[in-house]
Amino acid sequence: MPYRDATAMVNDYIKRFGAAVCVELHPLDADGYTDVRHGAIVIGINVYLERNVILILARMGKLPEHNAEALYRKLNFLATRSCCFAVDEQRKRVYLRAMRSLDALDYAEFADLLETVASVAETMRSKLPELSD
Repeated sequence: MPYRDATAMVNDYIKRFGAAVCVELHPLDADGYTDVRHGAIVIGINVYLERNVILILARMGKLPEHNAEALYRKLNFLATRSCCFAVDEQRKRVYLRAMRSLDALDYAEFADLLETVASVAETMRSKLPELSD
């Protein structure tokens, strides 16, 4: 199916994914963002047209006020499949991140990215209770 742009493509994928899991999901907003709840995990979907990437972030939790370095050491040694951890120092938050070019992104890969981020985020939350909000 031809799309007028990557935003239209991702919006179609979001709609199809929502139908597959029987949940109505919101399309991307004017800034290229929407979020999806998967149990206790909130997953943000970000499309950056100017960079030609899709960025999927799971909000993992707050950085500890004291001894964040100990958490950083733990994060570096955990297996996260195709994801990695990202730290927002300004907001004092930890995210699980998956990023990919929008070129040739198909629905199956989009759905796999969402499922992978959700699965890894749930596993990491159980291994790192200090990340709980």
